Amino acid sequence: MANDRNASARNDAPTGVKAVLGPTNTGKTHLAIERMCAHSSGMIGFPLRLLAREVYDRVVKIKGENSVALITGEERIEPKSARYLICTAEAMPVMERSMAFVAIDEAQLAADRERGHVFTDRLLHARGREETMILGSSTIEPLVRALVPGVEIVTRPRFSTLIHAGAKKLSRVPPRSAIVAFSSEQVYAIAEMLRRFRGGAAVVMGALSPQTRNAQVALYQSGEVDYLVATDAIGMGLNLDVEHVAFAGLSKYDGRRHRRLTTAEMAQIAGRAGRHQKDGTFGTLTGSGGHDSEFEPDEVYAIEEHRFAPLTKLFWREPEPRFDSLGTLIADLEIRPDRPELAPAPEAIDLAVLKRLADEGDVADTVRGFGQVRRFWEVCRLPDFRQQGIETHSRFVARLWQDLRSGELGADFVAGQIAQLDRTSGDIDTLQGRIAAIRSWAYIAQRPDWVLARDEMAARARAVEARLSDALHGKLTERFINRRTAVLMKKLGPDAALLSVRLEDEEVLVEGEHIGSLRGFAFQVDPGARLSDRKLLLAAAEKHLSRLLQKRADALVETIAGEDGAAAITLEDGALVWDNQKLASLAPGRSLLTPLIVPDRTLDAVPAPSRKALVAALERWLDTALRPLAPLIKLDEASRAADAGPDLRALLITLVERGGMAPRDDTEVDRLDKGRRTMLARLGVKVGALDLFVPAMLRTQAITLWREMARIAGKPSGPSPEPHMAPTLPAENNRVTPGYRSLGKQLLRLDMAEKLLREVHDLRARADRAAAGFLLDPARAVSMGLTTASYARLLRLAGFQPLMPRPLAAEAHGAPAPVRWRWRPARRQIEPERPAPPRPGGVFAALADMVR
Repeated sequence: MANDRNASARNDAPTGVKAVLGPTNTGKTHLAIERMCAHSSGMIGFPLRLLAREVYDRVVKIKGENSVALITGEERIEPKSARYLICTAEAMPVMERSMAFVAIDEAQLAADRERGHVFTDRLLHARGREETMILGSSTIEPLVRALVPGVEIVTRPRFSTLIHAGAKKLSRVPPRSAIVAFSSEQVYAIAEMLRRFRGGAAVVMGALSPQTRNAQVALYQSGEVDYLVATDAIGMGLNLDVEHVAFAGLSKYDGRRHRRLTTAEMAQIAGRAGRHQKDGTFGTLTGSGGHDSEFEPDEVYAIEEHRFAPLTKLFWREPEPRFDSLGTLIADLEIRPDRPELAPAPEAIDLAVLKRLADEGDVADTVRGFGQVRRFWEVCRLPDFRQQGIETHSRFVARLWQDLRSGELGADFVAGQIAQLDRTSGDIDTLQGRIAAIRSWAYIAQRPDWVLARDEMAARARAVEARLSDALHGKLTERFINRRTAVLMKKLGPDAALLSVRLEDEEVLVEGEHIGSLRGFAFQVDPGARLSDRKLLLAAAEKHLSRLLQKRADALVETIAGEDGAAAITLEDGALVWDNQKLASLAPGRSLLTPLIVPDRTLDAVPAPSRKALVAALERWLDTALRPLAPLIKLDEASRAADAGPDLRALLITLVERGGMAPRDDTEVDRLDKGRRTMLARLGVKVGALDLFVPAMLRTQAITLWREMARIAGKPSGPSPEPHMAPTLPAENNRVTPGYRSLGKQLLRLDMAEKLLREVHDLRARADRAAAGFLLDPARAVSMGLTTASYARLLRLAGFQPLMPRPLAAEAHGAPAPVRWRWRPARRQIEPERPAPPRPGGVFAALADMVR
């Protein structure tokens, strides 16, 4: 099959094939877009999703939204009338002359070890009916001539020149510069240093989503910050107003080994400096470490003159393998090409996963027949967005295959997986990990036959990625940009790092001069500092405060962990306060009882490890502080149990939202069967005659905490509880007070009301059933402070009715007969808004007589 395909490549008439080659900043991509828009239809394949999205937005402005499609592994926007396709190289539908114009960008990536075979296939077979354009570096020219007979070669010169500027300290790197590092740790460290003495920097890495990348680039392009810190992802497709590119190092780990960059890779990155007719400079950072942190003279010459050794081989892999069996598929994918210009592609991760799983019997035994083998290969080609390596990625692929081999993934299952990632809390690395994970599910949801309700699930995945991207952009901006310092340091001259800074008690001294104080973790500038020295002093303080804040954070963590740690922190108005300074705020979480801790911005200056330890200590403190709400937490957990049933689940949710108490008439507790009522009792819920309540919540501390959690969650919680939760209280303005039953002019605590009614029911049960009603002793109610009117109202609410005695005859003398009571509960009891005034000689007077 390899020979047939290569023969086809040699014999195919390359009508209208043009190779536009040259260094960066030659306008190749702009030319391709212009040529595509001049045709009736067209397609361009790009190396990066970021670049594809950027070009898609440009073409939409020219041709309209309904005429342009975006096709990548994780995102597909395909209007029915689309005539122009903007794709990543892997996602290009290589159709035989179905488009008038076809272009492939960055064709020199055909020499890349992981993705090279994809670009080689597109170079050989992606053709337009009327015009085909191959864009790339001049290093690929000999191979293009050999592999595409009759191709027209056009070499374009760079619009501007590149000049080597030597090595500079980070504090001396000029504004409008990009600093390039080759690990996320180094990117963060450089951005942190720039934040301290230059106000901050935008951050760009390959793991960022397009939305986050664009938001960070916008910070730089708008001039809000003057520095951009990036990985080598900046080397391809980012058009920025960069005047200088500084290399933090000249070596990187390429997935197999740590090696020095090739001269072509250096030029690709350095070429970001200078755009259009504006010249640019490049150089290195001093003090960045490593023996290879300086350019060699021949490397400088090659970059400045754009002279690089031509490529000698392109990587190739059989693009149309047979699917008769797993063995046949693997054999075809390992076929060697028959052209001297082509080399067998190194084992990419998709082939490595295929071979690993093919050796596992429990997986390989499920792959039988042409259709299953083909589908299995498609699953193995899922990109390793998480960058976790072959072993971990193959486990994920194996689990996915078990679900896909017999059909499509259910919408509920995919929605659940997406929902698990829909959390915007966490640090930068956590959010980046979630974005990588959601990209996997976005890719899965885009496949035409993998997911039920494909469009809905794809839209959900994109929405979650957008939210995570916004959160990540916020975290990056929050951590690496200090807007106040960015303004102050625009014209800073002397190096603030050379000044002496020390802390005496809470006073910050710079060169012996008091410039402010450190209260908690908040640095407060002294308003009396001299204006002429203010900028320099502030920069020096911020340069050194992180060390002081680290010691303070570590000490506070130890204090919280100690015996008196509970007293060190207080919860005040939704904030965790220490030393009269706010450390964090509480925000709505998954439920009312699980608020999220949002660290205060004053903690941003604390070094990441200490800040992370402090936030963890605050979370442990909050768990301890919320222990009085344990009964409600128990109800909340039970509401999510599978055996709760809808009626009990609704009741438990109501109780949690109302602080563990609710009027019985507002619930449907009587609809519960015996088993669920038993579950309710085991959860500590008291089912009273008038109210349901959790006795443990009838305490001031518990109700106060619940009200605070309800306020944070945005739910009404009533007025503050009384300091001592007395049995009775006077009613004020008919307000409903948590933990109390309203009895007109008085409030009675719920457990006291239940105790009174339980005693009345006991009297009723012991009474002579032959007699009309039963006698009641109101002494207990009076001892609680209830008036006779309030007691009578409580009895009436519970369904008790007074049997008034006949009045004495006019000529009769003696004490009146006592009031007797009977129980006649109504099916639905409606409490009047205002009680009727007592009639002379009525039940209130009778009760008063009994007391007397």
